[in-house]
Amino acid sequence: MIDLPVLSLRIGSLAPLGPRAVPSGINKLEVAAPIWLGESGFVGDMQGDTAKHGGPEKAVHPYPFEHYAAWSNDLGEHPRLRSPGAFGENIATDGLTEDSVAIGDRFQLGTSIVEVSQGRQPCWRLNERFSRKTMAREVQETGRTGWYCRVIQTGTVGPTDRLTLLERSTPDWTIRRIWRAFYVDTLDKSELRGIADLDRLAATWRNYALRRLESGKVEDWSMRLQGPTS
Repeated sequence: MIDLPVLSLRIGSLAPLGPRAVPSGINKLEVAAPIWLGESGFVGDMQGDTAKHGGPEKAVHPYPFEHYAAWSNDLGEHPRLRSPGAFGENIATDGLTEDSVAIGDRFQLGTSIVEVSQGRQPCWRLNERFSRKTMAREVQETGRTGWYCRVIQTGTVGPTDRLTLLERSTPDWTIRRIWRAFYVDTLDKSELRGIADLDRLAATWRNYALRRLESGKVEDWSMRLQGPTS
């Protein structure tokens, strides 16, 4: 049974990010008291680009704290890696990774229930966050992406609450497996068909699989990973 403590519970208000001062909520600060988790996320948690970030299918972003050691090995001493929150996560976990978490996994979180909806597609704001032009691409290439959850039952979540697994509907469809299909074996038709039929996966991700099956091509990631050129 999976029953793990929340290492850090975090929300972020809008603030300028990087040299371009783009509005972003990626700088999430630790909360000390219970907060409300609604269908679109935690009260007080904000996103600078609501077309691409946040919303019901990206309401909660957990990230494995055990990845921080690997990132420190890759990047060396980096001030962002000294404590949780470097990747804009709402919840820092220890004991869950992309290899073990699957689409449709449901967890009790405080008085709420959340369900794993998709992996994270890293974007260029991570480059700004880390002052490293290739950071988003490195997150994608390593598969150390974290994931998103939708909210099945709204409720209150506190910093000392736990993540308790309640249900596994599609345990074979881990975040790692879908990552491999999207970014490594990008035109594996069998895997893409399986992803397209995965009803608890966010619709946008099922549509990625459908478009690849129909076109035989992989979408261009450059804008998402590199951001505006001017």
